[in-house]
Amino acid sequence: MKPIQPVILSGGAGTRLWPLSREYYPKQLLTLSGDNSLLQDTLTRLNGIDSCCAQGLAVLPALIVCNEEHRFLVAEQARQVGSAVSAIILEPVGRNTAPALTLAALHITAAGHDSVMMVMPADHVITQQPAFHDAVCQALTLAGQGYLVTFGIVPRRAETGYGYIRKGQALPGSTGFALERFVEKPDAATATQYLQSGDYLWNSGMFMMQASLWLQAMQQLQPAMYQACLHSYQHGSPDRDFYRLDNEQFRACHSDSIDYAVMEKISAGSGAGLRSCVIPLAAGWSDIGSFPALWEVGAADAQGNVTRGDVYAHDSRNSLLLADSRLLAAIGIQDTIVIETADAVLVVHKDHAQDVKKIVERIKNDARTEHQTHRRVFRPWGYYEGVDSGPGFQVKRITVHPGSRLSLQMHHHRAEHWVVVRGTARVTRGSEVFLLTENQSTYIPVGETHRLENPGTVALEIIEVQSGSYLGEDDIVRFDDMYGRKD
Repeated sequence: MKPIQPVILSGGAGTRLWPLSREYYPKQLLTLSGDNSLLQDTLTRLNGIDSCCAQGLAVLPALIVCNEEHRFLVAEQARQVGSAVSAIILEPVGRNTAPALTLAALHITAAGHDSVMMVMPADHVITQQPAFHDAVCQALTLAGQGYLVTFGIVPRRAETGYGYIRKGQALPGSTGFALERFVEKPDAATATQYLQSGDYLWNSGMFMMQASLWLQAMQQLQPAMYQACLHSYQHGSPDRDFYRLDNEQFRACHSDSIDYAVMEKISAGSGAGLRSCVIPLAAGWSDIGSFPALWEVGAADAQGNVTRGDVYAHDSRNSLLLADSRLLAAIGIQDTIVIETADAVLVVHKDHAQDVKKIVERIKNDARTEHQTHRRVFRPWGYYEGVDSGPGFQVKRITVHPGSRLSLQMHHHRAEHWVVVRGTARVTRGSEVFLLTENQSTYIPVGETHRLENPGTVALEIIEVQSGSYLGEDDIVRFDDMYGRKD
């Protein structure tokens, strides 16, 4: 039996979960259910699968496809849960799931392998892991027989927010069915009919197939997209633990999903010689695509409220109340979502939760930044938090992990004052290199080359006061960087 190659697609933005999810810290990196982030749960989802599949079944280190902006966060989250990663392919821009999967298959076959890809979005919840493993083992057998397999969620209600899959004939000796057709998101009456018929499943966005078979399908059904992916991969190059694509070639690639690009065409008879099927899955699945979905998977109290953080609820029912940085008090509300973060508060009725993305669009159009980052902004060396700002000044609290260092850099428009709050800092300032300890400070003039390092074994925390005519993050000229970042 061929080994399973987990392929994790981590390119989503999760705008309907704003202000929790941001462009530079999207949904899959958040801890929304349990103790780990959604990405971390996906990385560990196949752990122990050989207890229900054939003994000795090999599960290879995961292959991740993600946005270039998220590369260090993705790598760090994998390290935190001890998950080996074979490679992280970096997309310069999002082009949906079909190109992402094609890049993964090209990477696998370029190494001389033809393993079976278990394709999983990085932002789903599955609470019943044994049932998931059973379904994967069923799919593995069918993928070995040359099927392109998808997983259909056994519907729990008449849902209008998901696409559906209509089952065809049962496949002998398997729990699978021929894939008859995909169906767009229905209205309420149609969704009720689908549920009552028992012939329809929710479209999960998870797939399994051999890498070479997926490439064959792409060459046959999407030749232009295949060529764009092939050229961007062939003209790319490794960079530490990452694989960088050719930017120009990939930007020319058409954007499309796995469903539209390939699976729907096979089910409609366009893919000569290609076969597709669906495995029903009942494993506590949710894509947490909206706040009502997050409320549904949460642990509710006796009044139906799901809370997290410092929350007081009085005479309130069936609400989602999440506090990130301060006390949140709710009185006399019902079916309401209240999300508090350090820089934004969202209040919305459950019935209007799908409209959150309209607020995000307005924030973008008004040239604000709350759709991009939280107040705490993560970097490969640690993170910084905005404390205060005004005309000509900005105050940040900077945390540098032990053994990490910022780039050797300079600024054209701002000076910086550093005060060490905790730990020991090694400072490079021009030709000087010196140490600062708690309560000591230094000054970096405009145009001076400088670097901040943490040579110690505890986190380094400093307060940075910036002053100058322009304080944007793009006012950085890097001369040396241990993380390979460019200006």
